[in-house]
Order: sequence, then C-alpha cells, then structure tokens
Amino acid sequence: MFLPTTPQELTTLGWDALDVILVTGDAYIDSPFIGVAVMGRVLADAGYRVGVIAQPDIHSADDITRLGTPRLFWGVTGGSIDSMVANYTATKKRRKSDDYTPGGQNTRRPDRAVIVYTNLIKQHCKPVAPIVLGGIEASLRRIAHYDYWSDSVRRSLLFDAKADYLVYGMAERAIVELVDALRDGDLARAQQVRGLCYVAAEKPADYVELPAYAAAVADKHAFIEMFHTFYRNTDPRTAKGLCQQQDTRYLVQNPPQPYLTQAELDAVYALPFTRDVHPFYAQQGAVRAQDTIQFALTTHRGCYGECNFCAIAVHEGRTVRWRSEAGILKEARQLTRRPDFKGYLQDVGGPTANMYGFECAKKQEHGVCEHKRCLYPEPCPQLPIDHQHQMALLQKLGQLEGVKKVFVASGIRYDMVLADKAHGRAYLRQIVARHTSGQMKIAPEHTVHHVLRRMGKPGVKPLLAFRDRFYRETEAAGQKQFLTYYLIAAHPGCTLEDMERLRDFATRELKLQPEQVQIFTPTPSTYASVMYYTEMDPFTGERLFVEKDLRGKQRQKDVVVGKGNRK
Repeated sequence: MFLPTTPQELTTLGWDALDVILVTGDAYIDSPFIGVAVMGRVLADAGYRVGVIAQPDIHSADDITRLGTPRLFWGVTGGSIDSMVANYTATKKRRKSDDYTPGGQNTRRPDRAVIVYTNLIKQHCKPVAPIVLGGIEASLRRIAHYDYWSDSVRRSLLFDAKADYLVYGMAERAIVELVDALRDGDLARAQQVRGLCYVAAEKPADYVELPAYAAAVADKHAFIEMFHTFYRNTDPRTAKGLCQQQDTRYLVQNPPQPYLTQAELDAVYALPFTRDVHPFYAQQGAVRAQDTIQFALTTHRGCYGECNFCAIAVHEGRTVRWRSEAGILKEARQLTRRPDFKGYLQDVGGPTANMYGFECAKKQEHGVCEHKRCLYPEPCPQLPIDHQHQMALLQKLGQLEGVKKVFVASGIRYDMVLADKAHGRAYLRQIVARHTSGQMKIAPEHTVHHVLRRMGKPGVKPLLAFRDRFYRETEAAGQKQFLTYYLIAAHPGCTLEDMERLRDFATRELKLQPEQVQIFTPTPSTYASVMYYTEMDPFTGERLFVEKDLRGKQRQKDVVVGKGNRK
C-alpha cells in the first residue's frame, strides 16, 4: 500500500487528518532510492500518519490543499536532484526532459522548488504548520553558498525559503527525533536535534562561528575560510556545531547525526516500499527513473573518494556504511517475486559499487582525517581495501531462484581494484565475466595532471594499468566488452589546451574519440564550486584559470567529442 496522496485514500484509511505531509518535486515513486519515500516510510514506521503531494500545481491551491493541513509539520524537498540542476544544463539551457516527471517532459518542477513550494504552502494553507526542509537541494544549500544560476552567493536556503527547520544529510533519525519533539510541543528539544538547522536571534555559546554571510559575499578569502570550516565539520565523530550570521539573525547548524548502524540500515530498506509509481501519477505517463531503480539494490552509503566536484561527501558522508548480506539478499528475494521481474538485477552498488564491506578502523573510531584523504593522491595504506565481501554478495545474488544475471552498473573505482593485491584481480575477473553488459563505466574525468589534481582524482598510470587488465580479463573470458570513460570539460583550472591534450591522449592511448563528456556544473557545497567562484585553489591559494564564458565551455567539450575546433 502506498502512502496516501489523494483525499479518497484518506477516506479509505479512515483518517480525518495527517500528522505530516511531504511535498516533493518528483513524481511519487515509493522506492528506497527516493528520499521522500524513505522519509515517509520511516515516519509511518514510527507511528505517524503521513501523506505525499508530488509536483503540485504552483498556480492554484488545488494540489497543495487536497490533503488538508498536517497536525505536526510540512516536509518540503525539491526532489532527488537539485531543481536548478534538474532544469538547466551546464550552459544554462532549459532541459526539455525530466526522468522524474510523468511523461518525461520537464514541465512540472519549478526553479528553486523548495522556495516555491514553501511559499505555496504559506499562501494557501492556514494555519501553517511548521515547515521542514530536506533532501539534496536543502542539504547542500544549508549555509551561505555560491549559486551558479544567479552567479551570486546566496543565503542559507532556510532563510531564503523562510521555513522553520532544515534537516540535512541522510536524515532518517533526525526526522523522527524532530517529529517526536514537535508532537510533544517541546520546541527546545526540537532545536537540539542533531542533523538539524534552525534560525536563532543569538548564536549558541559553544558553536563555531563561520564568517558571516556579508563577509563571504564581500571577500572571497572569507568565503574559502567559511567552506573549509564547514567541510571539516561534516563528520559525526568530530564535528562541532556551526553558526553563521545571515542578517540580524543566525543560521544554527547542529552537529551531524551519528551514522545509522547496520541493523538500522537494514531496517530502513526492509520497510514496505511498493517500488512502484503511485497510480495517481502513473496514469499521467511513464516515469523513466522507475526503469532504472525498479530492480536495483543499494548496498551501502557514503564514499571514500571526496572528488572535489562531487557533493556525496557532504550529503552522505566520507565514512562508508554497508547493509548486511542477509538484508540485501532478503530484499533481492522480494524483487524476484514481483510479477514483472524478468530475471535481471539491474544494479548492485552505491555511490561507487566497489566500496562495500570495509572501512578504516581509525576513521570508524576517531573520525575522518582532517588533512588526508582515503584515495587521493593514492589509496591510503590504512584503508583495508578488500573486494571479497562484494564478490561473495554478488555470487549469492546470482544463485537466487529466478535470477538470470546480476549487473554492477553504478561504476567502480579502478584505483581501488588495483590497490587490492589480494582480491582485486579475481574481483575484476568476476565483474567482467558475470556482471557487465557490453561495457563497463569508469570515470577518470580527465588525463592532464594539474586538472586531475584540482579534481582530486588519480593520475593516468592507474587508468592505463586498469585498461590493460580489463582487456586481458575480457579476452580471457571470451567476451566482447569495452570500457566507457566519463570525462569533464571546463572544470576549474582546465583550459582549451588541456582538453586538446585530453583528446590526444584518448586517441593515442585509449584508441577512441570520447563521447561521454559533460561540462562541469558548479553545484552548491563542493570544493570545485569554491574554485569556480573564487578563481583560486582553496588548498594553496593559487590563482586558477576558470572558463566562465558559455561558448568557451562548449568549445572545451566540442574539441574532445569532435564537433568543433579552437575557433
């Protein structure tokens, strides 16, 4: 059974009112891959009556009022993708398609969806229950941040939306603690919830103060200092509370929630998701995202990579937490019993597939290293990279009744495969032989050293070593498979000449003309966006070339994919 989204469903359930209404920029897919569905199921499991309003019409009161007013709070999210990223390309052209919208046309998600939905609630729903922001758009915009689409430093989304609270990161525990406090009318307790931001007239005495919003706007060095302090305080074991003056008031960010235990992760993924698009939205057209996630499995959260252009480290964390083998197999068996299951598990993985089942003991006890990364410039010896756990899991999944093939489609870190001297070769052999469909996706992102350094990516030696090993294993397995390389153009520090060098490297060493090239998009709360805005390397203070002309960005891509030249 879905969470209700229509008045008729409330009547069927015999509910006269809801405790919580969640509003999202996506169609309602009741899947563990969709944040609003996870939050709704977690709240329902905690005993609360929860409804979902997906992609409400922002030009009338009809959609936003159809479930009434919640007793405890409104939850607002832009959806699975930041709404500005969903709506615009890196060259600021309006996207025509949206995989999370029925029918696939990009006509339902407003720009700055969190702000728009919050205002919609305030306009039409009186009295207004507290409004809680969450999801990727809120999480990554929770402090003052550079916004590419307005080319400006914006305030915290909590201030711009004029909401009451913001929960950040993977917020299952935070949202339940918050709703419990609101149910009890204990606002003081609500403000103490870890993983929560709120607005206060005064700064907490023991919290670290970030440079004020006005200072971050006026001085790019202050902006860099602000982001360094913010980033250093994202690990639950070491983070302190933060505050930042935004006008006459303060944004207060409580320390992050401790990560869910393995048992808690298993419990979340065992909740009764239907794994379908709600019929109310399905009748409006196919939702393409469902095709990708319907028969996929999440094995873990978090990422060791800390690539400077990626927000996973800020949103999911730098410590990897993995589900139990038993929990994953149980979910897989449920998938095989679905009438539309054809025998194929489409993906088994996480942010990067081959980070399952191991972690640095020092990090787990003391938190992340402040001045050292797990994989850059090369894998840390204290990270016990071991692929045998994922190998065993994939083998057991493949042996389940009804399963024809298990795919690993979410990408792997090839430097980790090479670093695993005990099991890396056997892992690659297994992936090539059993879990790849024609092509394997890897993401070197670039091939020029100084650009890779700004990205936080390894050099070309491990790339070439992995390429050679992949094709040896492919030939040995009697397969006809190839590598697909994801590359980025116009990253801070990258010139047109650097893209020409990348093209020449790809032609000479990789024997191909790249096709999977994307133009860098400065998304909030990443170090690469700091570089883009400040035109400085935040780690060295060095001035950087940053291509900001839209035609220049396109030229950088075109010179690699063969659609243009230097003119």
